[in-house]
Amino acid sequence: MPTLLSDRLTCVGVLSGTLSGLFVALPALVEVFTGETATTSFFLALAPALSLPLLAALHQRQSAAGGRFGETAYVISLIGLGLFGGAAFASNLVLFYFDDAVVEKSLTGPTVPAFLGSAAVFAVSCGLFGTALIRARVFPRAPSWAYATVLPLFAFLTGLPDSVLTNALHFAVGTTLIWLASALWQPAGKPAARAAARPWLPGPG
Repeated sequence: MPTLLSDRLTCVGVLSGTLSGLFVALPALVEVFTGETATTSFFLALAPALSLPLLAALHQRQSAAGGRFGETAYVISLIGLGLFGGAAFASNLVLFYFDDAVVEKSLTGPTVPAFLGSAAVFAVSCGLFGTALIRARVFPRAPSWAYATVLPLFAFLTGLPDSVLTNALHFAVGTTLIWLASALWQPAGKPAARAAARPWLPGPG
């Protein structure tokens, strides 16, 4: 039964993670030519929620190697992703349809500190979980490092006006999510076995 549940979570994680990555990367490519639209905002609003099953599947796969640090990073990541996802949903599916004057009036009181706080928690959580990915050495190094470095930048820069930088950042984040999702198809144990053959590299500790 645990194996069956694990396989199901892996399949859901691969599917949702791939969709999440596509929902981040493809709108960025479209917005290079069209600017922000209602359609691209819709997909960007859904992307954080779709990455939750991916996060769960990644943690389950590396839980043995991640240790207590990995568990802590996972819990903080759930909180950070939940906060950031709520802010992204509100920004892309609520504030997007308001006039500039209404948006300016809405962003008063605790609203802006709440948005900034959610971005800060999300950035820290991505750094921690990315570090857990790197330490566990279960998933490829490149997307693991990207998760630890690119996603924290994404948390703060995604609110800037559309530019080449923000579009490139969206594409990099989407690519990272798709890469990690596809890595879930690799049978468990192979990366760990390669890591065991290189004992001089730092590990989870």
